[in-house]
Amino acid sequence: MQNKINISPSGQKLIVYIVLTLLTLAVFWQVNHYDFVNLDDYAYVKDNSHIQSGITLDEIRWAFSTTHAELWHPLTWLSLMFDYQLHDLNPGGYHLTNLILHILGTLLLFWLFNRMTGTVWRSAFVAALFALHPLHVESVAWIAERKDVLSAFFYMLTLCFYVYYTEKPVIKRYPLVVFSFVFALMSKPMVVTLPLIMILLDYWPLKRFESEKGNLVLWQLKEKIPFFVLSAIFSIIALYAHHIPSRKPFPLSSRIAIAPVSFMTYLEKTFWPHDLAVYYPFSNQIPLGQILGATILIIIISAAVIVMVKRLPYLFVGWSWYAITILPVIGIMQVGGFAMADRYTYLSLIGIGIMLAWGIPSLIKSENIRKSILFPLGIVFIFIMSSITWKQCGYWKNSIELFNHALQVTKNNALAHNSIAPSLAEGGQINLAFYHFNEAIRINPDYADAYNNRGNAYSRLGKYQQAIEDYNKAIRLKPDYADAYHNRGLAYFTQGENKLGCIDAKKACESGICEILEVAADRGLCR
Repeated sequence: MQNKINISPSGQKLIVYIVLTLLTLAVFWQVNHYDFVNLDDYAYVKDNSHIQSGITLDEIRWAFSTTHAELWHPLTWLSLMFDYQLHDLNPGGYHLTNLILHILGTLLLFWLFNRMTGTVWRSAFVAALFALHPLHVESVAWIAERKDVLSAFFYMLTLCFYVYYTEKPVIKRYPLVVFSFVFALMSKPMVVTLPLIMILLDYWPLKRFESEKGNLVLWQLKEKIPFFVLSAIFSIIALYAHHIPSRKPFPLSSRIAIAPVSFMTYLEKTFWPHDLAVYYPFSNQIPLGQILGATILIIIISAAVIVMVKRLPYLFVGWSWYAITILPVIGIMQVGGFAMADRYTYLSLIGIGIMLAWGIPSLIKSENIRKSILFPLGIVFIFIMSSITWKQCGYWKNSIELFNHALQVTKNNALAHNSIAPSLAEGGQINLAFYHFNEAIRINPDYADAYNNRGNAYSRLGKYQQAIEDYNKAIRLKPDYADAYHNRGLAYFTQGENKLGCIDAKKACESGICEILEVAADRGLCR
């Protein structure tokens, strides 16, 4: 990671830009041939009439007003609309956009650390780890995670503009930082912690704390208030969008208990990226020893980096970056039925990259040893991660591959069973599909989506009464379930029970799905 190549600094930087781009393309290019997966990709694109209307004034208004998919992220919706105008429903086009945004974010990250520290190869290592780590496959290969790569692009851009501003703190440079932060927030609200990252970078490597002569707290507050206000506003919006009255929350004690375990599991998977899955089921039965062990490790590492903060500031900054960026999604605030998610490490892993890139060389006093050993070791490490990433990408080819893998590496994964089953049914493997539907319901008897999907499978077979029974169960569990009302209405109409069909069509329309009501009204079936 030291400058051991006899090339000018500008030449070295050009090499890094080119190698980062080509290597990331080589590892991820396969996603260009992949399909939509039936977890969020349908809600985001394939079954989303707003996206498929393209960029119009009405759809721009929808993008800025909707909390569809439990998030307010208008720029993400607009980017998908733009993709639809270019690629229609060809999934390869959406995958390619994700990949381009990932590469741009990587290059901005390299520019950022190179600009702040003046080191080429350590900065390159941080960027390469971000670009090529297996934990980041989910953010790049999943079309619905456009919000990750788009928000990260604006996140990096915000920090680049911030460094540009700190080099000459004049007012005309400040709005660039604010506006790019707003764009990041409108892509995904997870970036609300960015003002804290700015303060960390002020400490190291920018070392602005050393040059500031006045009150440090007042100076930081004055400079960062607009960013904290924006973070507070977008946090409130995110909490509102995530509030689902019909969702059964996990006990707070369980969520608090699993937080340190998830925190350390992310670290484990950083250095040993094994058993990666699109969905990790939440468990209420975590051994107390595991919880205590994870908590103690966090305290020990945190205490160590604080004790060494003056001598090794980059360890403190890297560890704090990791902790701060992962804190909003550590599981204490429930956003779904999962314990953790690979995508939540997308920005957090930068902190670990900082610790490795600057921490490991500090352990070796001999400059010659650093030059002869660390550079090739860094290349080997990145190569190993790239190989695992390439393999992990292969699981995202389609829904069957993705959820088959999830079932192999996790236990009692009701969502994976429920998600693989519709694809199997569409492919004619109906018996296997019903096995997975039944497994999903066995694991989670209150799984409304599984009943709804199994009802769809029964409808496809013409077994409408059994389908209606499943829809009934789904609606009992989730009284505002628009899809279930829509599907039950279709079953009633097919059986000639038009009065019941109209009731369900109206219920579905009240919850946002009006297609069946419009068709029934046109045919004179509903008034």
